[in-house]
Amino acid sequence: MPGVRGPSEYSQEPPRHPSLQINAKEPFNAEPPRSALNSSYITPVDLFYKRNHGPIPIVDDIERYRVSVCGLVENPKELSMAIIRKLPKYEVTATLQCAGNRRTAMSKTKTVKGVGWDVSAIGNATWGGAKLSDVLELVGIPKLTSVTSSGGKHVEFVSVDMCKEEKGGPYKASIPLNQATNPEADVLLAYEMNGEGFFMQKDYKMFPPTVDWDNINWSTRRPQMDFPVQSVICSFEDVDVVKQRKVTISGYAVSGGGRGIERVDVSVDGGQTWIEASRYQKADVPYIGDDKSSDKWAWVFFRAEAEIPRNAEIVAKAVDTAANVQPENVKDIWNLRGILNTSWHRVQVRVGHSNL
Repeated sequence: MPGVRGPSEYSQEPPRHPSLQINAKEPFNAEPPRSALNSSYITPVDLFYKRNHGPIPIVDDIERYRVSVCGLVENPKELSMAIIRKLPKYEVTATLQCAGNRRTAMSKTKTVKGVGWDVSAIGNATWGGAKLSDVLELVGIPKLTSVTSSGGKHVEFVSVDMCKEEKGGPYKASIPLNQATNPEADVLLAYEMNGEGFFMQKDYKMFPPTVDWDNINWSTRRPQMDFPVQSVICSFEDVDVVKQRKVTISGYAVSGGGRGIERVDVSVDGGQTWIEASRYQKADVPYIGDDKSSDKWAWVFFRAEAEIPRNAEIVAKAVDTAANVQPENVKDIWNLRGILNTSWHRVQVRVGHSNL
């Protein structure tokens, strides 16, 4: 692709933040410390989790780059960035989360395949760009279209990455056309992340615990398009020591599909009793899950003060505005791909002195 190329080896990888916890070097996959997630509502670019399927594409000349819109359309085109930037620009604050977030914890129930993520394969950013519905109008597809005149029902995104998982080919993903052409769905062709530029057939499918690699049938499940309600404690590691019984419990909660967070409950006795945590997105702005003043595509922070026993199991669980609740046990949602671990998040905290 003129202007942007996907290298086949890793000699030209960009520098990374030294605090990132590396889960795989080639391709590079890493996440920030969980304690860093609650430090800012908008995750800095250098601390955003890194999920790659091959070497990082290299931008040689962004003005020569073209976005090719083709397939089952009446008027295929190659669009320059100049043309795309002339379209109305929109900004959407939205949270991205790898489907494998918390996979390491799921592996403790039974081994799964995939990159071993802790709890920080998630981040929140302000994305800037043109609405995809406006871009598609340039090739003759009206807004709110479900099927093109040539029979197209999905928009497939094809990268320039050279991916080992795709036998050296590009990485691909798709969304339904009726979502892509709906202006209210806030689907962007993003060219900025936090004000800065450049930014699947056999993946992201949820199978029941009875399915293993011997009896799997990929065609029986649709790809996961939204993620379920999720919450994670970021103020403590999985096993931690504190000096005082009074502690602050904080973390993030998020749900897919634009659903807000109705409640976050916290327990210090393994789930026997609960207290409700406060929720917020921006400082000094009241958070209401289904209010227009809230960022519906973004995460929510929670915070609670509590006195803990000498040996505490601290648990968090969230409820979204559609009354969806996190499942209690990871074994109930175990799957061979190790995705969508949304079980109650648990950490073990002891009051005493660290041996470190």
